[in-house]
Amino acid sequence: MCETCGCGAVSDSVVVNVYKSLLENNDAQARLNRRRMEKLGAVAINLISSPGSGKTTLLERTIDMLSGDMLSGKVRIGVIEGDIETDRDAQRIRAKGVPVVQITTGGACHLNAGLVAKGLNALEEQLNGQGLNLLFIENVGNLVCPAAFDLGEHLRVVLLSVPEGDDKPLKYPKIFLSSQVFLITKTDLLPYFDFSLSNAQDYAKRINPNLVTFGLSTVSGIGMQGWIDYLIKLHLRGK
Repeated sequence: MCETCGCGAVSDSVVVNVYKSLLENNDAQARLNRRRMEKLGAVAINLISSPGSGKTTLLERTIDMLSGDMLSGKVRIGVIEGDIETDRDAQRIRAKGVPVVQITTGGACHLNAGLVAKGLNALEEQLNGQGLNLLFIENVGNLVCPAAFDLGEHLRVVLLSVPEGDDKPLKYPKIFLSSQVFLITKTDLLPYFDFSLSNAQDYAKRINPNLVTFGLSTVSGIGMQGWIDYLIKLHLRGK
């Protein structure tokens, strides 16, 4: 038995081999998920952050700003919500008239490709044969565990809110290294916190020079149009 946590592991090599097998199985399912999403015509976006960084509110404002394109049929949005418990976030998205599926992990601190596959099954039932352009997957609030699990997404977006502090890229480098987009949220609170936008962006770029970065506020609306324009370009080029 592992002396550190009592998990039943008998040696370091066993722990490594089990973890490797777990990730290999997950990655295989992720590849299947990606093909399914592409069959729907969707660019899949995995949103990852600490709890309370504003993922659901960002989705609500994004849907609001794309509502005209949705009404005209130019853009179709679907959402898979991940949480340990409750369907509160799914209720908020459903109120916007968008197809949404809630996945509750029952304690797991991240989504995996198998859970997303089940979410896709339920989402396709709601779509009734119609396709999607943008599929958002809101991961469980956590900057650590989700970094290791490919869900089949085309784009990984990490969010960091102003109240969390600008040093988080240095403390949680793996998620910034594995993401393509970095959103700094709640910038309307900058006057009230010791947070440097330039430091946060610099720390993140040290880890991943290719990160596309945006600072925005869903309250004031500042920076939101840049995010929306980015999504539209992403949709138009199909990934």
